[in-house]
Amino acid sequence: MHPVKNIAVIGSGYWGKNLVRNYHQMGVLKTVCDADASVLESFKSQYPGLLLTTRFAEILQDGEIRGVVIALPAAMHFEYALRALEAGKDVYVEKPLALELQQAEELVREAETRGSILMVGHLLQYHPAFIKLKQLSEDGELGRIQYIYSNRLSLGKIRREENALWSFAPHDISMFLALTREMPEDVSAHGGSYLHKSVADVTTTHMSFPSGVKAHIFVSWLHPFKEHKLIIVADKKMAVFEDTQTWDKKIALYSHSIKWEMGTPVPEKAEVDYVPVEPAEPLAAECRTFLDCLSTRKPPLTDGREGRRVLAVLDRAQKSLEGRASGAAASSAPSPDHFIHGSAAVDQPCEIGPGTKIWHFSHVMQGAKIGANCILGQNVSVAGGVVIGDNVKIQNNVSIYTGTAVEDDVFLGPSCVLTNVSNPRSEIVRHSLYEKTLIRKGATIGANATVVCGVTIGRYAFVAAGAVVTKDVPDYALMTGAPARQAGWMSRHGHRLKRPAADGIMVCPESGFRYKEEAPGKLRCLDLAEEAPLPAEMRTGRVPYGDYKRKAV
Repeated sequence: MHPVKNIAVIGSGYWGKNLVRNYHQMGVLKTVCDADASVLESFKSQYPGLLLTTRFAEILQDGEIRGVVIALPAAMHFEYALRALEAGKDVYVEKPLALELQQAEELVREAETRGSILMVGHLLQYHPAFIKLKQLSEDGELGRIQYIYSNRLSLGKIRREENALWSFAPHDISMFLALTREMPEDVSAHGGSYLHKSVADVTTTHMSFPSGVKAHIFVSWLHPFKEHKLIIVADKKMAVFEDTQTWDKKIALYSHSIKWEMGTPVPEKAEVDYVPVEPAEPLAAECRTFLDCLSTRKPPLTDGREGRRVLAVLDRAQKSLEGRASGAAASSAPSPDHFIHGSAAVDQPCEIGPGTKIWHFSHVMQGAKIGANCILGQNVSVAGGVVIGDNVKIQNNVSIYTGTAVEDDVFLGPSCVLTNVSNPRSEIVRHSLYEKTLIRKGATIGANATVVCGVTIGRYAFVAAGAVVTKDVPDYALMTGAPARQAGWMSRHGHRLKRPAADGIMVCPESGFRYKEEAPGKLRCLDLAEEAPLPAEMRTGRVPYGDYKRKAV
């Protein structure tokens, strides 16, 4: 069975030609796109039958092309990747994913919204030697990692659109994050610009991780010889991954030990032990991974989220390099006002109230307003113009788009979906036509529920997990199903209210508050006004929900 030719490579220069070679050898390459017609001309004899074009629009309009492989200068990654995603393509982007965190976040969001594959070219994650080294670490062979450092040095290729940090360090950052499985809490960088006053030719980046691991990366394109080396210092063994070595010597283990004599540490050196690695081209493995993801729809190891994490570290290093931030991101530790985890991105200017906590990999965009004592879980995105009240709990993987307003005491469950355009089309720009969605005080949106834009969720309404809301929801209403329909009433404490007695009054089993339907479709609490805060003694639950449920049976 012949493979389907469904891949296009965009950019076929210094690195792109290697991608062209690999995908052509796999029999899946249909088209190469490059702005330089002379470059394309050279492929005619080398790859007969290959389609060649200078127009990216032809790639986007070709219904047979499923995967778009982007090997352009870094400054062009965001624009071309976004256009490809909007055209319904799966996308592979050479590192870095983008040059700005907000751009990376937009690409990740676009890919996840469409169910598209977004893969980043962090090549060394697919290198057989690094895979082996990571396995040794995970199996406990090395012991507890204490220090990691890397040198990525050479004479050239010298760039002007990005500095040496952005050109070389993404690979090492990607490996460091894979080895530690955590984000650094402190990042600082220093560098020198010798060939051009605004482009760093040499940089060193230092990192500290929450587990206590320290790390540094030394990169330069002004070095007399090529050196690609990663060193792990652990409490059992030390490991060296040296990519310039032959395959039988790419991984070296040293079982050195430290002994104490008269209160003085004395090293005892051991012979080097080389770990055999099966030779294989990392780029071929990376290309096969992208093809596998196109078929299985499983995210790759280096997906958009991984690319964004690497970009978050690069961004902090760049700011330190420019003297715009201290080594520790101002947001990486608690402040008197609020807490922002070091892996989160908060664009300025925006407003964040006192006591609010913003956790791992979340992104608050410029112009957003977040009240006091809120909690934003992992991977939460808040767009510019969004207004969020006080004491709002937003669980993991929730995106709140422009046009949404969230009042006080709202709960947004894990992976619930909010939208801001009812009839989205990639070809039609409706950025000025976002529809308004209002989630009123105390409402709950359950896990994986969807709220179609342009509606109002009433006060203390309860949208069940997985429900799809397409119209306004009354105060206190319980909504279930797809499309969601009212299935009853919920109390302010989150209990389903029983059918009313003869007097029409329903009582919450936890609070004792009385509720009455004063008009069809309109419920009111008789004991506390909807806008009034709960008394302090009623804000802490003391009886498990299951106990109430058993009593109701």
